[in-house]
Amino acid sequence: MTEYRSDFLRTAQARGFVHQISEPAALDALMAQKRVVAYIGFDCTGPSLHVGHLLSVMLLRHFQRSGHKPIVLMGGGTTKVGDPSGKDEARKLLSEDEIAANMASIKRVFANFLTFGDGLNDALMANNAEWLDRLEYISFLRDIGRHFSVNRMLGMDSVKLRLERDQPLSFLEFNYMVLQAYDFLELARRYDCVLQMGGSDQWGNIVNGIDLGRRVDGRALFALTTPLITTSAGAKMGKTASGAVWLNGEMLLPYDYWQFWRNTHDADVGRFLRLFTDLPLDEIAHLEAMTGSGINDAKIVLANEATELCHGRPAAQAAAETARRTFVEGATGEELPTVEVRRAELETGSALIDFLNTSGLASSNSDARRKIRERAIRVNDAVVSDEKRVLTASDINADGIIKLSHGRKKHAIVKVV
Repeated sequence: MTEYRSDFLRTAQARGFVHQISEPAALDALMAQKRVVAYIGFDCTGPSLHVGHLLSVMLLRHFQRSGHKPIVLMGGGTTKVGDPSGKDEARKLLSEDEIAANMASIKRVFANFLTFGDGLNDALMANNAEWLDRLEYISFLRDIGRHFSVNRMLGMDSVKLRLERDQPLSFLEFNYMVLQAYDFLELARRYDCVLQMGGSDQWGNIVNGIDLGRRVDGRALFALTTPLITTSAGAKMGKTASGAVWLNGEMLLPYDYWQFWRNTHDADVGRFLRLFTDLPLDEIAHLEAMTGSGINDAKIVLANEATELCHGRPAAQAAAETARRTFVEGATGEELPTVEVRRAELETGSALIDFLNTSGLASSNSDARRKIRERAIRVNDAVVSDEKRVLTASDINADGIIKLSHGRKKHAIVKVV
């Protein structure tokens, strides 16, 4: 493992953020010598970022905490084109008003993770529509387009995979990588930005920007990408049975956000503590080493720390207290309706509607089915959409119970005996 001199690269490597770095020795020497400006771009395709974006947000946070200046680049311009990376079909084209509304909503999240202002390492928020909307097509092709080889562009994963799957790729989308490269050049010119960071799927696009900066201005630019984060079960980070884990509180309640982290698989706790909290590494090592019921305590720490970063301490404390009442007191039958079931019955599967009726969350089979169709029923906070859903041993959560919910306020416990 490479030993870096700069605080940021040491931190990023130790916490698991580094997948690839272009010219790591040169970047390390530069960052050890002076304050560096770096950016990550976020397109405005929806009203909120989700947990899948959180790795990039946390990377910017560590970058700033190491004394450097982060730029959050909002894709007011590139959202009009749509990034084809990892997509089998073109993204829906959004109107100017939709993009503006999404951008305004997304911006609020960053204030929880970064410090914005006029200081030397205060974060800056930019919008690439400021320069992309003003481009003159012929001039852009002559000045910028001539530096891009179509042969090389056809070999990029974002293009090659679409073509291999015989999926159409519009000329509009084909231009995305050129515009992203131009963003890097423009930020280098405006703010002396020398580093672009992003997910591993963005490596080719970032390298294009490095090449463009060298060809046009003779600039030395760098790339750092993060690994694709999946759970130990192989699931993509940020997706659950009930949908995306949004960062905006109006799209996902802080309590549900807290529960997402509380339900982390045992094998993922240490890794997620390093990536998604500010806890010192020695403290994380202690939590990661816990076994038995102790691992549940580590998960609560993860949930508290991650929720506090995203939603603030009061929201995290309220979520933890709600969870304590719902799960701990409910599990002992002190507050919530409790239905007992033998583990052997769960091995073969038992109809969910039976438990809804027995617990009082539904008044009849037809009432239970109606509530499921209305997506009002949850099992361990995951929305149920299948009327034939059965409960199995795999539904038993870390506390040894199964939580059933109707809406946000009515809950019951399935206790395994």
